[in-house]
Amino acid sequence: MKYTMLVLKNLMRSKRRTILTVLSIAVSLFIFSALVSMPAVVNQFLADSASSTRVAVHNKAGVTYGIPEAYKQRVVATPHVVAAVTQSWFGGIYHEISDQFPNMAVDPEMVGEMWSDWDISPQALHDFQRTRTAALVGTETMKRFGFHVGQQIMLRGTIYPFNVTLNIVGTLGGKAPATFLIFRRDYLEEVRGRPGFVDIIWVKVDNSANVPQVIAALDEGFANSSAETLTEPEAAFYGGFIAGYRVFFQIAELMGLVVVFTIGLVAANTAAMSIRERRTEIAVLRSIGFPARTILSMLLAESLIIALAGGLLGCGAAYLLLRLISVQGVIGTIRMPAWVFFAALGAAALIGLLSAIVPAATAARRNIVDVIRAVA
Repeated sequence: MKYTMLVLKNLMRSKRRTILTVLSIAVSLFIFSALVSMPAVVNQFLADSASSTRVAVHNKAGVTYGIPEAYKQRVVATPHVVAAVTQSWFGGIYHEISDQFPNMAVDPEMVGEMWSDWDISPQALHDFQRTRTAALVGTETMKRFGFHVGQQIMLRGTIYPFNVTLNIVGTLGGKAPATFLIFRRDYLEEVRGRPGFVDIIWVKVDNSANVPQVIAALDEGFANSSAETLTEPEAAFYGGFIAGYRVFFQIAELMGLVVVFTIGLVAANTAAMSIRERRTEIAVLRSIGFPARTILSMLLAESLIIALAGGLLGCGAAYLLLRLISVQGVIGTIRMPAWVFFAALGAAALIGLLSAIVPAATAARRNIVDVIRAVA
């Protein structure tokens, strides 16, 4: 600690160089953190869904084609099925086109059994099953629009040529996607004129070991019908939507690593130039009794402080940006995971240490007489 002031003074001897180095590291780790956060959140979402015993039954030709509502009775009668809920996508907006979030209509009777991990309160479930226009809303959407329980809202139809008026009776918590809004499908069917088709039938299986058996039984049961089905585990179902973005995620991760590596090379060059300019000073310090190990530690400390300052600045900016822009979708709002933050700081520390260790070690161990003679 007794050399702290000396380290800090050395950092300020070339303020422009220090500030520019901090900013270059900050920009690289800002890009890295922002790019890596999205695939990280997606992968975590899919990992959480992997243990689910829910499966999605939809038209083999695609979700948009729909399946008859009557399929639900046969689904419920299938062995090992404990709950079945039909779902129809509404896709409404709150006010403007930018006010989009996932919203869909579901059967109210078995919502609690189907999504027991969504932490819906008993009172909210009771009100949802009793009120025809009831809606349950995810925490992020509640916060985004300033909604509160008991409020009446209207969603403007985009797919359908009508609006729906809803009363918020509770929130979706737990593992529920924080941007979701669900309301009663019987209300939607009434407004639509009861066409008798749904997008998905969600099925809950009694045990994860029986999921493959149920999937096979359902698809075989609807084979050669007018609307053949494709039944998928929840993780695979959501993964199908995300599959189109896989290449983008891989490119984003690669770009983040390339940017960090490039800035690491720039930082190494800057550290080498800075230490080379201080050869005489280092020789003088050694001549008055400073051990080579102490000088090496001070030089590494300077580089580490610069790198960590840039890392904190870059990660903080990326965290704030992701909160402000509220990138939303099926998986919820994109936020920077804690491990991305610590990984970025670790990368900053590595940049600081690796960029300075070779030139610092070389300078600290050079012959004092040779250095002074070369300068003279």
